[in-house]
Amino acid sequence: MITITDKAKSKIEKLRQDANFLRVSVQGGGCSGLSYKLDFDNELKNGDQEFEDKEVKMVLDMKSFLYLAGTELDFSDGLNGKGFNFINPNASRSCGCGESFSV
Repeated sequence: MITITDKAKSKIEKLRQDANFLRVSVQGGGCSGLSYKLDFDNELKNGDQEFEDKEVKMVLDMKSFLYLAGTELDFSDGLNGKGFNFINPNASRSCGCGESFSV
């Protein structure tokens, strides 16, 4: 399961428009080997895992779920940078920008 903070929920609601859910995934790349990816989507795919937290529906493919189980999604709009942050207990190493990780 992925949880979200109140700040992340607020930003997701502002960006969502007509999408039914937030797709959270992991893809190869970035300076640490794996990168986080967020998209809005309306179509479920075979094997998708569905979660809801704070009335925000999130969907992950099974591979991404294995890397992201227990992760918290936050949003920062402070002086040190603006954007979504992943607090991932499965990451053994993260890059300085926080956009990629390794396990």
